[in-house]
Amino acid sequence: MNPQFPLYIVSKGRADTRFTSKALEEMRVPYSIVVEEQEYNSYAAVIDKKKILVLDKKYQAEYDTCDDLGDTKSKGPGAARNFAWEHSISLGASWHWVMDDNIRDFRVLQHNARIKAGDGALFALMEYFVLRYQNIDMAGPNYTMFVPDNIRQPPFILNTRIYSCNLIRNSLPFRWRGRYNEDTDLSLRILKSGRCTVQFNTYLQKKIETQAVKGGNTAEFYKEEGTLPKSKMQVALHPDVSRLVFKFKRWHHHVDYSGFTQRLIRNHDATIPEIKLNLIDAPLTPLPFKTKGAGNEPQ
Repeated sequence: MNPQFPLYIVSKGRADTRFTSKALEEMRVPYSIVVEEQEYNSYAAVIDKKKILVLDKKYQAEYDTCDDLGDTKSKGPGAARNFAWEHSISLGASWHWVMDDNIRDFRVLQHNARIKAGDGALFALMEYFVLRYQNIDMAGPNYTMFVPDNIRQPPFILNTRIYSCNLIRNSLPFRWRGRYNEDTDLSLRILKSGRCTVQFNTYLQKKIETQAVKGGNTAEFYKEEGTLPKSKMQVALHPDVSRLVFKFKRWHHHVDYSGFTQRLIRNHDATIPEIKLNLIDAPLTPLPFKTKGAGNEPQ
């Protein structure tokens, strides 16, 4: 079982690690990987050339960074994400997936445990879910770190940010923008238009911490300048719902999503297919729920 919509990884400087690529290869999920021209040979040495798309430089030249710094530093992954978006439209697709390149594996929350997925069925299930509703414009799996084992969780969270692994409706009037926090910005623009986003807790991504893997924009953005510029940009773009906070020894942006209360609208002709999940090392019996501490109440 595989996703019905095209799936893209955007990658930079990570031909040697290529975590998301390896995860999808293991699951036998088809994908394309978008790389910059100067890195093509590095990726072609380790990935089937048929899967590699070279980023058209016009997307970088035309990308809206939402600042005045121009080409003085990396513009981030947004240009490559816009390229993937347009490529999927050229294929006639109505939705597409776009993923970061530092996802170790994908998991399913079942039997009160986060179980490794063995194929692409979880992507297909997320697709079938969004297709049952008229007003979902973006969806994706939550991070495993935010969905602990044995703690009761709702199957999904409505109207919040979608990070790192995004299923996007192609007919959206928006495109990626911003040198930083482009995931948060796109999520908020969708929500401010009155449409919905869905973050799944049932389906999860085990993402490696951004600054823990070399490549990408780690050196340019985080090791050289810290987290303050990216947080300031978020507040500047959406001051009505964002504010700066200092915690865990660095600056962050805090976004208040509580004002987005729109509900899902079901398609009248929606169907629910039967799909069998292929799970690796699933427990035979459910693990017991934890009973102490905040956040353990059923939702």
